Amino acid sequence: MYLVFDTETTGLPKRWDAPITDTENWPRVVQIAWQLHDAMGECLDHQEYLIQPDGFNIPYDAEQVHGISTELAEEKGYPLGEVLEKFNKCLLQTKFLVGQNVGFDINVLGCEFFRIGLGTDLNDLPVLDTCTEHTASLCQLPGGRGGKFKLPTLSELYLHLFKESFVEAHNATADVEATARCFFELIRQREFDLEELQANPDYLEDFENYNPRTIELVGIKHISLKAASEEIRKKQDQKETGDDVDDSVMDLLNEAQFVHLHNHSQYSILQSTMSTADLVKAAAKYHMPAVALSDHANMMGAFHFVREVESFNRNLEKSNQDPSSENQTQPIKAIVGCEFYVCEDHSDKTRKDYGHQVVFLAKNKNGYHNLSKMSSLAYTDGFYYVPRIDKGIVQRYKNDLIVLTGNLYGEVPSKILNVGEKQAEEALLWWQSIFGDDLYIEVMRHGQEDERRANKVLVELARKHDVK
Repeated sequence: MYLVFDTETTGLPKRWDAPITDTENWPRVVQIAWQLHDAMGECLDHQEYLIQPDGFNIPYDAEQVHGISTELAEEKGYPLGEVLEKFNKCLLQTKFLVGQNVGFDINVLGCEFFRIGLGTDLNDLPVLDTCTEHTASLCQLPGGRGGKFKLPTLSELYLHLFKESFVEAHNATADVEATARCFFELIRQREFDLEELQANPDYLEDFENYNPRTIELVGIKHISLKAASEEIRKKQDQKETGDDVDDSVMDLLNEAQFVHLHNHSQYSILQSTMSTADLVKAAAKYHMPAVALSDHANMMGAFHFVREVESFNRNLEKSNQDPSSENQTQPIKAIVGCEFYVCEDHSDKTRKDYGHQVVFLAKNKNGYHNLSKMSSLAYTDGFYYVPRIDKGIVQRYKNDLIVLTGNLYGEVPSKILNVGEKQAEEALLWWQSIFGDDLYIEVMRHGQEDERRANKVLVELARKHDVK
């Protein structure tokens, strides 16, 4: 017996080598599908389930991959324990676990079994994977490590074996059906040997006689998860205007002067080409009373930026003394800042961890000194692909600094979109515990759906925890 299965999850783990008991590392399962086949490839049973989110939500970025929204899973899903019990019954009937890159699915499911304290034989069964160095040599796709062929995706393997595209990837039911077809075609073509299959000497010949032609799909009907999610969301959002700011707040914003606090100059290599002089000119053009410079992890532009602001203010003072001048405006305050990559451990160079991008602004000269110290440590101690600091360094040099939650790569917005709202709230509370009233939630609106989703939660968290 072969049990072919696949999962869809809330995302990817931080560490692929973490034990399944590390529940903070492994994502949650939101869909599982499986097909049970006999030795000749006949499908004996197929099941698929959405799983109700219990204590978590499905992040926007994960939804973009598989189409399963929190609303859909809540309405159509089943309790996790009930689904795992059904899967356990199928495990008792099979000899092998089969999947595409199935190690990931085994780990996330194993972690779910651990979370609810349910025993399982999941980790005791032998595994047959369709994503291996052997299938890489069959597909011969360039781009692998060390000059080798890259491991094929399910779509790439499917195209190689059947000379037709597989377009329903990232729906567990469709992925399982396609994986099963690939797996049994590989057996038919004798790409698995008898030792791997733990079979008798006549098995491959018997299988080929039973399946003389190319393996076909089982013929399972798959629903469009994205369409189902959109339908539910439309019903729930009929009365929403799509704006997360009420009229009273908009009136205040219309009267307020805008100050740009998150800017990159040419010293943010490959991120911006703007000179510090251009930044000051733009601030003056739009009558900003202040403007900040927050380059990526470095302070190299700070001197030039402050010099340009002081030069502008001196020239402004002279022009304001001329009664015939019609272009009188206000002086500009220079705010020195820096956007740091805040990772888990800035000294850990065993894995690529860019961390999250968080904006810090100096309140005074001491705050500027603290920014400079953090920037130096980011390069001298923390540089690994990018200059990094960690929260330990933040706590050490927190005095006289203002913190913004950052763009979509900031810790709080990123966790809203990639991990979960609960984890995003925990992150916000950590920053609030360190900076108190000097923490501000940064909101951006460029007409992007991911920003709209993040902003909705950010505003809710701001109101809930009284963060400006």
